[in-house]
Amino acid sequence: MQETISFALFAFTSFLALINPIGVAPVFLAMTGDLTVAQRRKTAIKATITAFFTLTIFAFAGQLLFKFFGISVNGFRIAGGVIFFMMGYEMLNARISRLKYDSEDVERAIDDIAITPLGIPMLAGPGSITNAIVLMQDAQGIENQLVLPVAIFLVMLLTLITFLGASSIIKFIGETGNKIMLKLMGLIMMVIAVEFFFAGLKPILRDIFLIG
Repeated sequence: MQETISFALFAFTSFLALINPIGVAPVFLAMTGDLTVAQRRKTAIKATITAFFTLTIFAFAGQLLFKFFGISVNGFRIAGGVIFFMMGYEMLNARISRLKYDSEDVERAIDDIAITPLGIPMLAGPGSITNAIVLMQDAQGIENQLVLPVAIFLVMLLTLITFLGASSIIKFIGETGNKIMLKLMGLIMMVIAVEFFFAGLKPILRDIFLIG
């Protein structure tokens, strides 16, 4: 029992540190600043549900999926970096602000940004997916294996609460503040994208040169 509790605490804290809800919240605010409270809530719920199921699936079948599709974690990092860069570029140019003019575009955009990049790879990114796979490998017994999705669920619930609580900040900073935040977060996302990209590229290049 004590071992299961220790494993649960470790899983919870490791996912909390990797996902970092407080750190992701400003990006969520910047991307959803022009949405209504109800639309922002819908986006937050979809993003956290997407991340929860993604991490749970990879926890139980991650190695099989990676082997079946021939995917490496480093390749996932590179793909995540490309997605981050493209989204950051759009945010830097304030293109997301167009959402408020067309209701159909808003509904489509809610689905898009909730899944990518918020759900994947911002919440369920290379780090948290790798963590899910490794922790499932290390889980001793069925109790620990069942504890892992519970820990993921609790972190996602905390993330959802953080996102929903952040809505009040939008009202405070206003439209001008939101545009500034949108551009700033876009720049930060592009920097994160570069880090993601080269973090995945370096090991691949190292293996190529060592083989060569």
